[in-house]
Amino acid sequence: MLGIVAAVLFFIAFLINAAHISTNDVLSSTNFMLIGLAVLALHLAGLGDRLAARGRGRRR
Repeated sequence: MLGIVAAVLFFIAFLINAAHISTNDVLSSTNFMLIGLAVLALHLAGLGDRLAARGRGRRR
């Protein structure tokens, strides 16, 4: 789940950068990329797996 969120953030950063959209300092493409990297790091650390596994449960 967090991997998908990171991909969406990277895509938003790409759109802002490619379209040369002028935004304020908070919504710049660099900030979206840094947030995407943080979310990707959480995904690689296994945080997203534990959240998804909690809902599955054992059904055997």
